[in-house]
Formats: sequence, C-alpha cells, structure tokens
Amino acid sequence: MAPVLPDQVKNSIRSLRLARGWGQEELATMLGVSRQTIYALEYGRFDPSLPLAFKMAAVFGLRIEDIWDPEGDAE
Repeated sequence: MAPVLPDQVKNSIRSLRLARGWGQEELATMLGVSRQTIYALEYGRFDPSLPLAFKMAAVFGLRIEDIWDPEGDAE
C-alpha cells in the first residue's frame, strides 16, 4: 500500500532565496518563470512541475528533497 501524503507539501524556497540575497524577480529570471510563479511556489499555492523542481534544486545546489518536505516540516 502506498504511503498517504499530505495535501500540501511544504517547501523552503523563500528562506533559501533570502539566505542567498535574491529577490523573487531574480530567482524567477534564473528559472525562466514569472515572479508570480515564485510567489505562488513560496506560499504553497501550487507545486512545480518535475522539470522545474529539478531546475530549482540545481539553482540552489541542493536535492529536491532538501527543498520540498512532504512531512510538512520545511521553513
């Protein structure tokens, strides 16, 4: 039987971005998305596509699971 995941996966995008001194617009440019997309990701309005998640992990120099926490403990 597959594990049950929570409805919302928490992420640490905002804290990672701020720790690097990047604005939402700067991160958006690096990822090729809009600033509104970064806002929506940071506040859990939607989850990224798998390609975007991998790209974001590469930009931060982390693994996907270091950014998104299905247990809800991020941030």
